[in-house]
Amino acid sequence: MPKVSPEHTEARRRQILDAAARCFSQRGFHRTTLKDIISESGLSAGAIYNHFSAKDEIVDAIAQERHARETALLAEALDESHKPLDLHELARAFFASFASAEQMESRRVGVEVWAEALRNPEMLTIVRRGVDEPRRVLARVITDSQERNELPAAIDPDGLARLMVAIFQGFVLQQAWDPDTDIEQYLATVDVVISALTNYEGR
Repeated sequence: MPKVSPEHTEARRRQILDAAARCFSQRGFHRTTLKDIISESGLSAGAIYNHFSAKDEIVDAIAQERHARETALLAEALDESHKPLDLHELARAFFASFASAEQMESRRVGVEVWAEALRNPEMLTIVRRGVDEPRRVLARVITDSQERNELPAAIDPDGLARLMVAIFQGFVLQQAWDPDTDIEQYLATVDVVISALTNYEGR
């Protein structure tokens, strides 16, 4: 039997995950079957089972990829140069992908996973993993900024971190309901809210 290259294996895995994302986005998590994913991918059942043994494993892989992208985005936006924290820039960095049709499909799948997490402990673990780490990093950076006198000490770091995550999640849900939602209008309002929260003359 000829040896399969890592590149070929990854390409097949990518093909399956992309097909599954399209199915979940169009049909929802529960209405999508492995048969649907097999048909959408154009691969054989055996090819699918070589990579994933169940639909939940596919959802887990999609969620892990999304969380990895968001963690990388957070790290890039925050930078390691310890420049002053600019929550306006951070918000815009996170919302930059909202104009992408491909990312919109991924976010719709994310909403499906959120709903499933309400009744599925395994899905809840996946969702919490994708929220808790960015929240922890944001809270740490906010604390560092307070120590440098860049943000009011009265702001609770975890509370502000939760707010930033909620602003992102809230728009994900609204855009899933209404794809024509004005991103720039929303961001302009986010800027006003952030300015009101962080306006500080304590330097």
